[in-house]
Amino acid sequence: MAAPAKLLAGKTALVTGGGRRIGKAIALALAEAGAEVAITYRNSAEDAATTVRELAGFGVRASGHPCDLDQPAEIARTVGLVVAAHGRLDLLVNNAGSFASVSLEAITVAEWDAMFSANTRGPFLMAQAAYPHLCQTGGRIVNIGSLGGLEPWATHGHYCASKAALHMLSQTMAKAWAPKVSVNCIAPGMIQQGEIEAAYQHFADRTPMKRNGTAADVAAAVLFFATGPHFITGQLLAVDGGLGL
Repeated sequence: MAAPAKLLAGKTALVTGGGRRIGKAIALALAEAGAEVAITYRNSAEDAATTVRELAGFGVRASGHPCDLDQPAEIARTVGLVVAAHGRLDLLVNNAGSFASVSLEAITVAEWDAMFSANTRGPFLMAQAAYPHLCQTGGRIVNIGSLGGLEPWATHGHYCASKAALHMLSQTMAKAWAPKVSVNCIAPGMIQQGEIEAAYQHFADRTPMKRNGTAADVAAAVLFFATGPHFITGQLLAVDGGLGL
């Protein structure tokens, strides 16, 4: 994927869950576009350290921060550390989240609460903590939702509900925090990590574009919202190859 040529030079991005998988692809794309990048991680310190080294390879400042997104005080502390390290905050990408498959009748209260904490409460608290800093820079927020927030998946009820809530939260943020901060949301479909597994081939077969998505596809969508007109806000962009049609 060819990133826009240094369109984010002089800006700082914070990517939650940026140490691996989709979060790492997003962080690398932002660094390639010239941004200084901070990432958070929870249980992936080694992966995060590797990612920070790769980010620095683009000639930008990069930092990694352990953060438990269940803890409001830790979120506020982390945002403060990022701003102290980089001097500013221009973009927040709420990527960290949780996914699980459980039959609807078997979901426990603890599982329900944990899913909403990861996928809705955490992004809300992170955005709230980042808001004063984003106001100073005319910044942006990109939340990572899901096709599951648009479609009912029978064995992912708590996941679908939490992502649907994040979609609505994104629109609420966009309306409440305009005109200083733009807020948009991306809803990935089936995103393939590495070699395609036989269990996921049927998703590719059902997709009009005849393949599953990649982390690079999601990263490109984040770059669109990060570098496009600040006037674009409150939008939900499905990155699913037409799977949801």
